Amino acid sequence: MTDTRIDFNSATPGAGTLDVRWIHGSSSAKHNTDPDIQVHAYNEHTVILRQNKAVDYEAPFMFLLFGNDRVVLLDTGATASAEHFPLRRTVDDLVRRWLEAHPREGYELVVLHTHAHRDHVAADAQFAGRPRTVVVGADRASAWAYLGLTGSNQVVRLDLGGRVLDCLATPGHHESAITFHDPFTGLLFTGDTVYRGRLYIDDWTAFRQTIDTLVEFCETRPVTHVLGCHIEMTDEPGVDYPVRTSFQPDETPLQMTAGHLRDIQAAVAEVGDRTGRHVFDDFILCRDGA
Repeated sequence: MTDTRIDFNSATPGAGTLDVRWIHGSSSAKHNTDPDIQVHAYNEHTVILRQNKAVDYEAPFMFLLFGNDRVVLLDTGATASAEHFPLRRTVDDLVRRWLEAHPREGYELVVLHTHAHRDHVAADAQFAGRPRTVVVGADRASAWAYLGLTGSNQVVRLDLGGRVLDCLATPGHHESAITFHDPFTGLLFTGDTVYRGRLYIDDWTAFRQTIDTLVEFCETRPVTHVLGCHIEMTDEPGVDYPVRTSFQPDETPLQMTAGHLRDIQAAVAEVGDRTGRHVFDDFILCRDGA
């Protein structure tokens, strides 16, 4: 078997497409015809998954990044049941097809998480017993130890075999939160720390430091898109879909930019010490249970 190494180290990010209409639920869950999991190939080595809102209203996004030696799955969604949410089967099929195009022996899967909330870890158990697989606990102690993170707003690197991810400790939304940057595509995966929706902030000081770190990080790295794990905003500035909405026909796009990080930084400064719900065009800062 020929093991042809893929060059993931181009000076410019690899091209990809986000020209996609995301599944977004239906007016009647009973009549929903969307797949349980939508699969979108950003490029040959990068796949974006979205859970069906009829299965769980959170409809989180998950990400599959292929390297020469291993593939990493970021998050496992909001539903444990393999019958209703066949994540393992979907990932296995995607890995099989990738290996058919890029044959190699001993290929591994690493399951990591952006943070430890239920809707990002529910299907972990589907991967129990899978050969050549490591499922890393989403709690701060397990996840940070695996990656070698020791403090807030720290950056370490994870080598998938030529494709090396930057991993940033980014607490604030959750103490375990990690942001992943992929130099190969320029994609910045921010979990629930940054996305188009309600940014629930558990630790205001940590969140403020995290946003400062992300803004600074983006000043020295190529960032093509900022991808969070949810869409909660409509296409009308400042208007979100209510919690538990299962039909979002007028969603704003998933992708954000480094400019949005600066907008959040400015919003944090504007909010200052005020608690509550603070509405901005592309996101809502929710502090102290707001």
